Amino acid sequence: MYYFPEPPYFLMTAGLLAGMASGLAFEATLKQAVQLWSKNRSTRTLATLKGMQLSLPFLGMAGGICVFLASGMEIFGFPKLLSYEIALPLTLLTGWLVWRQLSKLLIELERGGSQALDLDSFES
Repeated sequence: MYYFPEPPYFLMTAGLLAGMASGLAFEATLKQAVQLWSKNRSTRTLATLKGMQLSLPFLGMAGGICVFLASGMEIFGFPKLLSYEIALPLTLLTGWLVWRQLSKLLIELERGGSQALDLDSFES
């Protein structure tokens, strides 16, 4: 007789909580750096954001999301290896796209100030 393995509910919850905790740290770090930049308008402040200060919470967030996605697929019956083979590239691609967009937004913010990001000014 074949028995199904126990679904990884703990890993799914742990991945979700790790992603959320890292996301909150990422948000706080980004807000603090942008507020510091708005006070002194130094290009060095935004340039240092691409370092370990911001990338570590971002990597923690991506890792938590990867575990969450893979565990979710395992709950629906996917094998563990296949779940991670799908979740890892998906997480890496999404993380790379988000990091690239964030870099572009920070460059735009540095060039034109917060008015460059004001979407309400485009009302017709």
